[in-house]
Amino acid sequence: MVNTTYQVQGMTCGHCVSAVSAEVGALDGVRDVQVDLASGQVTVSSDQPLDVASVRAAVDEAGYELVDGSSGGPA
Repeated sequence: MVNTTYQVQGMTCGHCVSAVSAEVGALDGVRDVQVDLASGQVTVSSDQPLDVASVRAAVDEAGYELVDGSSGGPA
């Protein structure tokens, strides 16, 4: 299991959290998505490292912006 944290801009409410969680959660291999609205951090648990372009596209589809840079590694 790999946990990776991404920074997302533009989220302001519970609907934002739901939209980002749904789009990122639909990516192949994603097991869990935790969103911290206050900090804008999105932590994704997945079977293997995710392609950042795929995560960016999912966040864009939800209507928000992935900030460059992420952290994470094997859990």
